[in-house]
Amino acid sequence: MDNKKNILDTEHVGNLLFKLAFPATVAMMVQALYNFVDTIFIGRGVGTLGIAAISIAFPFQMIIMAISQMIGIGGGSIISRRIGEKNIASAEKVMGNIFSTVILFGILFAVLGNIFMDNLLILFGSTPEIFQYAKDYLSIIVYSNIFFGFAMASNNVIRAQGHAKIAMISMLISGISNIFLDPVFIFDKIDLKLFTIPGLNLGIAGAAYATVLSQVIGVIYITAFILSGKSFLKFHIKNLKPDFKVIKETFAIGSAAFVRQVSGSVLTIILNNLLKNYGDSSSIAIYGVINRLTTFALMPLFGISQGFLPIAGFNYGAKRYNMVKKSLFITGITASVFSTVGFVLLEIFPKQLISIFSPDTQLINDGSVAVRIVVAVLFLVGFQVVGSSLFQAIGKAAPSLLLSMSRQILFLIPLLFIFSGLFGLIGIWIAFPIADFLSSLLTGFFVFSEIKILNRQHKESVPKNISEIKESV
Repeated sequence: MDNKKNILDTEHVGNLLFKLAFPATVAMMVQALYNFVDTIFIGRGVGTLGIAAISIAFPFQMIIMAISQMIGIGGGSIISRRIGEKNIASAEKVMGNIFSTVILFGILFAVLGNIFMDNLLILFGSTPEIFQYAKDYLSIIVYSNIFFGFAMASNNVIRAQGHAKIAMISMLISGISNIFLDPVFIFDKIDLKLFTIPGLNLGIAGAAYATVLSQVIGVIYITAFILSGKSFLKFHIKNLKPDFKVIKETFAIGSAAFVRQVSGSVLTIILNNLLKNYGDSSSIAIYGVINRLTTFALMPLFGISQGFLPIAGFNYGAKRYNMVKKSLFITGITASVFSTVGFVLLEIFPKQLISIFSPDTQLINDGSVAVRIVVAVLFLVGFQVVGSSLFQAIGKAAPSLLLSMSRQILFLIPLLFIFSGLFGLIGIWIAFPIADFLSSLLTGFFVFSEIKILNRQHKESVPKNISEIKESV
Protein backbone atom coordinates (compact mmCIF):
# COMPACT_ATOMS: atom_id res chain seq x y z
CA MET A 1 0.00 0.00 0.00
CA ASP A 2 2.90 2.34 0.65
CA ASN A 3 3.75 2.25 -3.08
CA LYS A 4 0.28 3.39 -4.13
CA LYS A 5 0.44 6.68 -6.02
CA ASN A 6 -1.67 9.59 -4.85
CA ILE A 7 -2.93 12.43 -7.03
CA LEU A 8 -0.99 14.89 -4.84
CA ASP A 9 2.24 13.22 -5.97
CA THR A 10 1.49 12.99 -9.70
CA GLU A 11 -0.03 16.28 -10.85
CA HIS A 12 1.43 19.71 -11.72
CA VAL A 13 0.48 22.49 -9.32
CA GLY A 14 -1.86 24.39 -11.65
CA ASN A 15 -3.82 21.33 -12.72
CA LEU A 16 -3.90 19.99 -9.20
CA LEU A 17 -5.23 23.24 -7.75
CA PHE A 18 -8.04 23.24 -10.30
CA LYS A 19 -8.88 19.58 -9.66
CA LEU A 20 -8.99 20.06 -5.89
CA ALA A 21 -10.26 23.63 -5.61
CA PHE A 22 -12.97 23.52 -8.29
CA PRO A 23 -14.98 20.71 -6.68
CA ALA A 24 -14.51 22.26 -3.24
CA THR A 25 -15.60 25.65 -4.57
CA VAL A 26 -18.67 24.25 -6.32
CA ALA A 27 -19.66 22.30 -3.22
CA MET A 28 -19.20 25.27 -0.89
CA MET A 29 -21.09 27.53 -3.30
CA VAL A 30 -23.99 25.07 -3.18
CA GLN A 31 -23.82 25.10 0.60
CA ALA A 32 -23.80 28.90 0.57
CA LEU A 33 -26.68 28.83 -1.92
CA TYR A 34 -28.58 26.62 0.51
CA ASN A 35 -28.18 29.25 3.26
CA PHE A 36 -29.08 31.92 0.73
CA VAL A 37 -32.23 30.12 -0.45
CA ASP A 38 -33.13 29.03 3.08
CA THR A 39 -33.17 32.68 4.14
CA ILE A 40 -35.29 33.59 1.09
CA PHE A 41 -37.90 30.95 1.95
CA ILE A 42 -37.95 32.05 5.60
CA GLY A 43 -38.16 35.72 4.61
CA ARG A 44 -41.03 35.05 2.23
CA GLY A 45 -42.80 32.43 4.34
CA VAL A 46 -42.26 33.74 7.86
CA GLY A 47 -41.17 37.38 7.43
CA THR A 48 -38.49 39.75 8.70
CA LEU A 49 -38.68 38.30 12.23
CA GLY A 50 -37.95 34.88 10.77
CA ILE A 51 -34.74 36.19 9.18
CA ALA A 52 -33.83 37.81 12.49
CA ALA A 53 -34.49 34.52 14.28
CA ILE A 54 -32.02 32.50 12.22
CA SER A 55 -29.48 35.29 12.82
CA ILE A 56 -30.00 34.82 16.55
CA ALA A 57 -29.58 31.03 16.27
CA PHE A 58 -26.56 31.31 13.98
CA PRO A 59 -23.86 31.61 16.72
CA PHE A 60 -24.68 28.13 17.99
CA GLN A 61 -24.32 26.69 14.50
CA MET A 62 -21.02 28.51 14.09
CA ILE A 63 -19.67 26.96 17.29
CA ILE A 64 -20.43 23.48 15.93
CA MET A 65 -18.84 24.50 12.63
CA ALA A 66 -15.78 25.76 14.51
CA ILE A 67 -15.24 22.48 16.32
CA SER A 68 -15.82 20.46 13.16
CA GLN A 69 -13.42 22.57 11.12
CA MET A 70 -10.80 22.43 13.85
CA ILE A 71 -10.95 18.64 13.85
CA GLY A 72 -11.34 18.27 10.07
CA ILE A 73 -8.81 20.85 8.88
CA GLY A 74 -6.30 20.06 11.63
CA GLY A 75 -6.54 16.34 10.98
CA GLY A 76 -6.61 16.86 7.23
CA SER A 77 -3.35 18.79 7.39
CA ILE A 78 -1.72 15.92 9.28
CA ILE A 79 -3.14 13.39 6.81
CA SER A 80 -1.79 15.28 3.78
CA ARG A 81 1.68 15.46 5.32
CA ARG A 82 1.62 11.78 6.37
CA ILE A 83 0.69 10.77 2.83
CA GLY A 84 3.51 12.98 1.52
CA GLU A 85 5.84 11.13 3.90
CA LYS A 86 4.43 7.74 2.67
CA ASN A 87 3.21 6.95 6.19
CA ILE A 88 -0.21 5.56 5.29
CA ALA A 89 -0.85 3.68 8.56
CA SER A 90 -0.40 6.90 10.55
CA ALA A 91 -2.74 8.78 8.19
CA GLU A 92 -5.43 6.13 8.71
CA LYS A 93 -5.06 6.38 12.46
CA VAL A 94 -5.58 10.15 12.27
CA MET A 95 -8.69 9.62 10.13
CA GLY A 96 -10.24 7.27 12.73
CA ASN A 97 -9.54 9.72 15.54
CA ILE A 98 -11.18 12.51 13.57
CA PHE A 99 -14.39 10.49 13.21
CA SER A 100 -14.68 9.51 16.88
CA THR A 101 -13.83 12.97 18.18
CA VAL A 102 -16.27 14.91 16.02
CA ILE A 103 -19.16 12.54 16.81
CA LEU A 104 -18.57 12.88 20.57
CA PHE A 105 -18.55 16.68 20.34
CA GLY A 106 -21.74 16.66 18.24
CA ILE A 107 -23.63 14.64 20.83
CA LEU A 108 -22.30 16.75 23.71
CA PHE A 109 -23.41 20.03 22.14
CA ALA A 110 -26.84 18.68 21.22
CA VAL A 111 -27.42 17.86 24.89
CA LEU A 112 -26.02 21.17 26.20
CA GLY A 113 -27.91 23.16 23.58
CA ASN A 114 -31.24 21.76 24.75
CA ILE A 115 -30.49 22.24 28.44
CA PHE A 116 -29.46 25.91 28.10
CA MET A 117 -31.69 26.89 25.15
CA ASP A 118 -33.45 29.94 26.68
CA ASN A 119 -30.30 31.35 28.23
CA LEU A 120 -28.41 30.95 24.97
CA LEU A 121 -31.04 32.81 22.95
CA ILE A 122 -31.00 35.73 25.38
CA LEU A 123 -27.18 35.74 25.32
CA PHE A 124 -27.23 35.69 21.51
CA GLY A 125 -29.18 38.97 21.48
CA SER A 126 -32.78 37.92 21.01
CA THR A 127 -35.49 40.54 21.46
CA PRO A 128 -38.90 39.54 22.88
CA GLU A 129 -40.34 39.74 19.35
CA ILE A 130 -37.79 37.30 17.94
CA PHE A 131 -37.49 34.88 20.88
CA GLN A 132 -40.16 32.27 20.05
CA TYR A 133 -39.20 32.14 16.38
CA ALA A 134 -35.57 31.58 17.33
CA LYS A 135 -36.46 28.91 19.90
CA ASP A 136 -38.65 27.00 17.45
CA TYR A 137 -35.74 26.95 15.01
CA LEU A 138 -32.81 26.22 17.34
CA SER A 139 -34.58 23.48 19.33
CA ILE A 140 -34.54 21.38 16.14
CA ILE A 141 -31.23 22.55 14.64
CA VAL A 142 -29.26 21.33 17.68
CA TYR A 143 -29.81 17.78 16.46
CA SER A 144 -28.79 18.49 12.88
CA ASN A 145 -25.40 19.64 14.10
CA ILE A 146 -24.43 16.06 14.99
CA PHE A 147 -24.68 15.17 11.30
CA PHE A 148 -23.42 18.51 10.05
CA GLY A 149 -20.28 18.30 12.18
CA PHE A 150 -19.48 14.78 11.03
CA ALA A 151 -20.02 15.71 7.38
CA MET A 152 -17.82 18.80 7.60
CA ALA A 153 -14.92 17.01 9.31
CA SER A 154 -15.22 13.98 7.01
CA ASN A 155 -15.14 16.13 3.89
CA ASN A 156 -11.83 17.59 5.01
CA VAL A 157 -10.49 14.06 5.50
CA ILE A 158 -11.69 12.99 2.05
CA ARG A 159 -10.27 16.12 0.41
CA ALA A 160 -6.91 15.69 2.17
CA GLN A 161 -6.56 12.33 0.40
CA GLY A 162 -7.18 13.90 -3.02
CA HIS A 163 -10.86 12.81 -3.34
CA ALA A 164 -12.16 16.33 -3.88
CA LYS A 165 -15.01 15.22 -6.16
CA ILE A 166 -16.45 12.94 -3.49
CA ALA A 167 -16.39 15.77 -0.95
CA MET A 168 -18.10 17.98 -3.54
CA ILE A 169 -20.81 15.41 -4.24
CA SER A 170 -21.59 14.93 -0.55
CA MET A 171 -22.05 18.67 -0.08
CA LEU A 172 -24.10 18.91 -3.28
CA ILE A 173 -26.41 16.14 -2.10
CA SER A 174 -26.97 17.83 1.25
CA GLY A 175 -27.32 21.36 -0.13
CA ILE A 176 -29.65 20.50 -3.01
CA SER A 177 -31.78 18.29 -0.76
CA ASN A 178 -32.25 21.21 1.61
CA ILE A 179 -33.23 23.58 -1.18
CA PHE A 180 -35.97 21.21 -2.36
CA LEU A 181 -37.15 20.26 1.12
CA ASP A 182 -37.42 23.83 2.45
CA PRO A 183 -40.60 24.90 0.60
CA VAL A 184 -42.29 21.56 1.35
CA PHE A 185 -41.72 21.94 5.10
CA ILE A 186 -42.21 25.74 5.38
CA PHE A 187 -45.27 26.53 3.21
CA ASP A 188 -48.83 25.18 3.22
CA LYS A 189 -48.63 24.60 -0.53
CA ILE A 190 -46.26 25.04 -3.46
CA ASP A 191 -47.90 26.45 -6.57
CA LEU A 192 -46.08 25.22 -9.70
CA LYS A 193 -48.69 26.75 -12.07
CA LEU A 194 -49.42 23.44 -13.79
CA PHE A 195 -50.18 21.78 -10.46
CA THR A 196 -49.98 22.42 -6.72
CA ILE A 197 -47.96 20.42 -4.20
CA PRO A 198 -49.29 20.40 -0.63
CA GLY A 199 -46.81 21.52 2.02
CA LEU A 200 -46.47 20.78 5.73
CA ASN A 201 -46.92 24.45 6.71
CA LEU A 202 -44.46 24.26 9.62
CA GLY A 203 -43.02 27.75 9.17
CA ILE A 204 -39.60 28.35 10.66
CA ALA A 205 -39.61 24.93 12.36
CA GLY A 206 -40.05 23.46 8.89
CA ALA A 207 -36.82 25.09 7.74
CA ALA A 208 -35.03 23.41 10.65
CA TYR A 209 -36.54 19.98 9.90
CA ALA A 210 -35.52 20.31 6.24
CA THR A 211 -31.96 21.06 7.36
CA VAL A 212 -31.79 18.00 9.63
CA LEU A 213 -33.09 15.64 6.96
CA SER A 214 -30.80 16.98 4.23
CA GLN A 215 -27.74 16.61 6.44
CA VAL A 216 -28.67 13.03 7.32
CA ILE A 217 -28.80 12.28 3.59
CA GLY A 218 -25.33 13.78 3.10
CA VAL A 219 -23.85 11.76 5.97
CA ILE A 220 -25.27 8.52 4.53
CA TYR A 221 -23.43 9.21 1.26
CA ILE A 222 -20.11 10.01 2.99
CA THR A 223 -20.30 6.93 5.20
CA ALA A 224 -21.07 4.70 2.21
CA PHE A 225 -18.00 6.01 0.37
CA ILE A 226 -15.65 5.58 3.32
CA LEU A 227 -16.83 2.02 3.96
CA SER A 228 -16.86 1.05 0.27
CA GLY A 229 -13.08 0.60 0.10
CA LYS A 230 -12.76 3.24 -2.65
CA SER A 231 -11.16 5.73 -0.26
CA PHE A 232 -7.37 6.09 -0.57
CA LEU A 233 -7.19 5.59 3.20
CA LYS A 234 -8.98 2.60 4.67
CA PHE A 235 -11.24 2.73 7.71
CA HIS A 236 -10.37 0.47 10.65
CA ILE A 237 -12.49 0.32 13.80
CA LYS A 238 -9.38 0.15 15.98
CA ASN A 239 -8.42 3.66 14.82
CA LEU A 240 -11.54 5.10 16.50
CA LYS A 241 -9.77 4.66 19.85
CA PRO A 242 -8.60 8.12 20.94
CA ASP A 243 -4.88 8.76 20.66
CA PHE A 244 -4.32 11.93 22.66
CA LYS A 245 -1.08 12.73 20.87
CA VAL A 246 -2.96 12.72 17.55
CA ILE A 247 -5.86 14.71 19.01
CA LYS A 248 -3.49 17.28 20.52
CA GLU A 249 -1.72 17.82 17.19
CA THR A 250 -5.07 17.96 15.38
CA PHE A 251 -6.38 20.61 17.74
CA ALA A 252 -3.15 22.62 17.53
CA ILE A 253 -3.15 22.76 13.72
CA GLY A 254 -6.93 23.20 13.51
CA SER A 255 -7.00 25.86 16.20
CA ALA A 256 -6.78 28.59 13.57
CA ALA A 257 -9.95 27.37 11.87
CA PHE A 258 -11.57 26.99 15.29
CA VAL A 259 -10.69 30.53 16.32
CA ARG A 260 -11.89 31.90 12.99
CA GLN A 261 -15.30 30.28 13.38
CA VAL A 262 -15.67 30.84 17.12
CA SER A 263 -14.65 34.45 16.69
CA GLY A 264 -17.38 34.63 14.06
CA SER A 265 -19.82 33.29 16.63
CA VAL A 266 -18.62 35.75 19.29
CA LEU A 267 -18.78 38.51 16.70
CA THR A 268 -22.37 37.64 15.79
CA ILE A 269 -23.41 37.61 19.46
CA ILE A 270 -21.82 41.04 20.03
CA LEU A 271 -23.30 42.39 16.82
CA ASN A 272 -26.80 41.15 17.62
CA ASN A 273 -26.66 42.83 21.02
CA LEU A 274 -25.20 46.08 19.63
CA LEU A 275 -27.79 46.11 16.85
CA LYS A 276 -30.52 45.54 19.43
CA ASN A 277 -29.22 48.51 21.46
CA TYR A 278 -28.53 50.93 18.58
CA GLY A 279 -31.20 49.69 16.18
CA ASP A 280 -34.10 47.23 16.39
CA SER A 281 -35.21 43.76 15.24
CA SER A 282 -35.02 44.97 11.64
CA SER A 283 -31.32 45.83 12.13
CA ILE A 284 -30.64 42.26 13.26
CA ALA A 285 -32.45 41.00 10.15
CA ILE A 286 -30.32 43.35 8.00
CA TYR A 287 -27.15 41.81 9.39
CA GLY A 288 -28.62 38.37 8.72
CA VAL A 289 -29.09 39.30 5.07
CA ILE A 290 -25.62 40.90 4.82
CA ASN A 291 -24.12 37.79 6.34
CA ARG A 292 -25.81 35.59 3.73
CA LEU A 293 -24.76 37.87 0.85
CA THR A 294 -21.12 38.18 1.91
CA THR A 295 -20.89 34.47 2.74
CA PHE A 296 -22.15 33.61 -0.74
CA ALA A 297 -19.71 36.08 -2.30
CA LEU A 298 -16.74 34.80 -0.28
CA MET A 299 -17.49 31.08 -0.39
CA PRO A 300 -15.38 30.55 -3.53
CA LEU A 301 -12.38 31.81 -1.54
CA PHE A 302 -12.84 29.13 1.09
CA GLY A 303 -13.33 26.50 -1.60
CA ILE A 304 -10.10 27.61 -3.26
CA SER A 305 -8.25 27.57 0.05
CA GLN A 306 -9.61 24.08 0.77
CA GLY A 307 -8.06 22.94 -2.51
CA PHE A 308 -4.83 24.71 -1.62
CA LEU A 309 -4.41 23.07 1.81
CA PRO A 310 -3.56 19.50 0.72
CA ILE A 311 -1.30 20.75 -2.11
CA ALA A 312 0.77 22.97 0.16
CA GLY A 313 0.74 20.43 2.99
CA PHE A 314 1.86 17.55 0.76
CA ASN A 315 4.66 19.54 -0.91
CA TYR A 316 5.84 20.92 2.41
CA GLY A 317 5.95 17.41 3.85
CA ALA A 318 7.88 16.25 0.74
CA LYS A 319 10.29 19.24 1.13
CA ARG A 320 9.30 20.71 -2.25
CA TYR A 321 9.36 24.28 -1.02
CA ASN A 322 9.27 25.89 -4.46
CA MET A 323 6.02 24.03 -5.13
CA VAL A 324 4.58 25.48 -1.91
CA LYS A 325 5.41 29.01 -3.14
CA LYS A 326 4.06 28.31 -6.61
CA SER A 327 0.77 27.00 -5.25
CA LEU A 328 0.54 30.01 -2.91
CA PHE A 329 0.99 32.44 -5.79
CA ILE A 330 -1.55 30.77 -8.09
CA THR A 331 -4.09 30.37 -5.29
CA GLY A 332 -3.65 33.96 -4.07
CA ILE A 333 -4.25 35.42 -7.54
CA THR A 334 -7.31 33.22 -8.11
CA ALA A 335 -8.85 34.08 -4.75
CA SER A 336 -8.24 37.81 -5.27
CA VAL A 337 -10.08 37.70 -8.60
CA PHE A 338 -13.12 36.11 -6.94
CA SER A 339 -13.14 38.55 -4.00
CA THR A 340 -12.97 41.48 -6.43
CA VAL A 341 -15.93 40.17 -8.43
CA GLY A 342 -17.92 39.82 -5.19
CA PHE A 343 -16.98 43.37 -4.19
CA VAL A 344 -18.17 44.81 -7.52
CA LEU A 345 -21.51 42.98 -7.51
CA LEU A 346 -22.38 43.90 -3.93
CA GLU A 347 -21.46 47.56 -4.42
CA ILE A 348 -23.50 47.92 -7.62
CA PHE A 349 -26.61 45.82 -6.89
CA PRO A 350 -27.32 45.88 -3.11
CA LYS A 351 -31.02 46.80 -3.37
CA GLN A 352 -31.73 44.18 -6.00
CA LEU A 353 -29.97 41.50 -3.97
CA ILE A 354 -31.65 42.36 -0.67
CA SER A 355 -35.11 42.48 -2.29
CA ILE A 356 -34.70 38.79 -3.16
CA PHE A 357 -35.04 37.99 0.55
CA SER A 358 -37.93 40.23 1.47
CA PRO A 359 -40.28 42.91 0.09
CA ASP A 360 -39.86 44.89 3.36
CA THR A 361 -39.03 48.45 2.24
CA GLN A 362 -37.16 49.37 5.43
CA LEU A 363 -35.05 46.22 5.16
CA ILE A 364 -34.17 46.99 1.53
CA ASN A 365 -33.37 50.68 1.92
CA ASP A 366 -31.45 50.51 5.20
CA GLY A 367 -29.78 47.26 4.19
CA SER A 368 -28.44 48.59 0.88
CA VAL A 369 -26.60 51.40 2.69
CA ALA A 370 -25.14 48.93 5.18
CA VAL A 371 -24.02 46.49 2.45
CA ARG A 372 -22.07 49.14 0.53
CA ILE A 373 -20.20 50.16 3.69
CA VAL A 374 -19.50 46.63 4.94
CA VAL A 375 -17.97 45.37 1.65
CA ALA A 376 -15.92 48.50 0.91
CA VAL A 377 -12.58 46.62 0.86
CA LEU A 378 -13.87 43.11 0.14
CA PHE A 379 -11.41 42.80 -2.75
CA LEU A 380 -8.57 42.37 -0.19
CA VAL A 381 -10.16 39.40 1.56
CA GLY A 382 -9.05 36.83 -1.05
CA PHE A 383 -5.40 37.40 -0.24
CA GLN A 384 -6.10 37.38 3.50
CA VAL A 385 -7.90 34.00 3.41
CA VAL A 386 -5.20 32.28 1.34
CA GLY A 387 -2.40 33.79 3.41
CA SER A 388 -3.91 32.46 6.61
CA SER A 389 -4.45 29.04 4.99
CA LEU A 390 -0.75 28.77 4.12
CA PHE A 391 0.21 28.43 7.78
CA GLN A 392 -2.51 25.84 8.42
CA ALA A 393 -1.24 23.78 5.47
CA ILE A 394 2.41 23.72 6.57
CA GLY A 395 1.62 23.02 10.22
CA LYS A 396 2.60 26.37 11.75
CA ALA A 397 -0.14 26.79 14.30
CA ALA A 398 0.92 30.07 15.94
CA PRO A 399 0.86 32.42 12.90
CA SER A 400 -2.19 30.64 11.52
CA LEU A 401 -4.00 31.22 14.81
CA LEU A 402 -2.98 34.87 14.97
CA LEU A 403 -4.09 35.60 11.41
CA SER A 404 -7.38 33.78 11.95
CA MET A 405 -7.98 35.93 15.03
CA SER A 406 -6.89 39.17 13.41
CA ARG A 407 -9.96 40.28 11.50
CA GLN A 408 -12.69 39.43 13.99
CA ILE A 409 -11.03 39.34 17.40
CA LEU A 410 -8.06 41.71 17.22
CA PHE A 411 -9.61 44.35 14.97
CA LEU A 412 -13.35 44.10 14.30
CA ILE A 413 -14.73 43.54 17.80
CA PRO A 414 -12.81 46.46 19.40
CA LEU A 415 -13.71 48.68 16.44
CA LEU A 416 -17.40 47.77 16.78
CA PHE A 417 -17.47 49.06 20.35
CA ILE A 418 -15.47 52.19 19.50
CA PHE A 419 -17.39 53.19 16.38
CA SER A 420 -20.86 52.30 17.69
CA GLY A 421 -20.16 54.50 20.70
CA LEU A 422 -19.06 57.35 18.42
CA PHE A 423 -21.49 57.05 15.51
CA GLY A 424 -24.29 54.71 16.61
CA LEU A 425 -25.73 52.23 14.10
CA ILE A 426 -23.74 53.55 11.11
CA GLY A 427 -20.53 53.13 13.12
CA ILE A 428 -21.20 49.39 13.38
CA TRP A 429 -21.11 49.07 9.60
CA ILE A 430 -18.02 51.30 9.26
CA ALA A 431 -16.01 48.98 11.53
CA PHE A 432 -16.11 46.14 8.97
CA PRO A 433 -13.99 47.57 6.11
CA ILE A 434 -11.42 49.04 8.52
CA ALA A 435 -10.96 45.63 10.16
CA ASP A 436 -10.59 43.96 6.74
CA PHE A 437 -7.90 46.43 5.72
CA LEU A 438 -5.88 46.05 8.93
CA SER A 439 -6.14 42.25 8.81
CA SER A 440 -4.88 42.19 5.21
CA LEU A 441 -1.85 44.29 6.17
CA LEU A 442 -0.97 41.90 9.01
CA THR A 443 -1.41 38.87 6.73
CA GLY A 444 0.90 40.43 4.13
CA PHE A 445 3.65 40.87 6.71
CA PHE A 446 3.52 37.20 7.79
CA VAL A 447 3.19 35.77 4.29
CA PHE A 448 6.19 37.65 2.87
CA SER A 449 8.25 36.68 5.92
CA GLU A 450 7.34 33.03 5.33
CA ILE A 451 8.26 33.28 1.65
CA LYS A 452 11.79 34.28 2.70
CA ILE A 453 11.95 31.19 4.91
CA LEU A 454 10.72 28.96 2.08
CA ASN A 455 13.37 30.43 -0.24
CA ARG A 456 16.08 29.57 2.27
CA GLN A 457 14.70 26.06 2.82
CA HIS A 458 14.52 25.50 -0.94
CA LYS A 459 18.18 26.41 -1.40
CA GLU A 460 19.17 24.03 1.41
CA SER A 461 17.10 21.15 -0.02
CA VAL A 462 18.01 21.45 -3.74
CA PRO A 463 20.93 18.96 -3.67
CA LYS A 464 18.72 16.30 -2.05
CA ASN A 465 15.58 16.82 -4.10
CA ILE A 466 16.72 18.15 -7.47
CA SER A 467 15.25 15.23 -9.40
CA GLU A 468 11.88 15.57 -7.67
CA ILE A 469 11.76 19.31 -8.35
CA LYS A 470 12.51 18.82 -12.03
CA GLU A 471 9.73 16.24 -12.27
CA SER A 472 7.22 18.53 -10.53
CA VAL A 473 8.11 21.56 -12.65
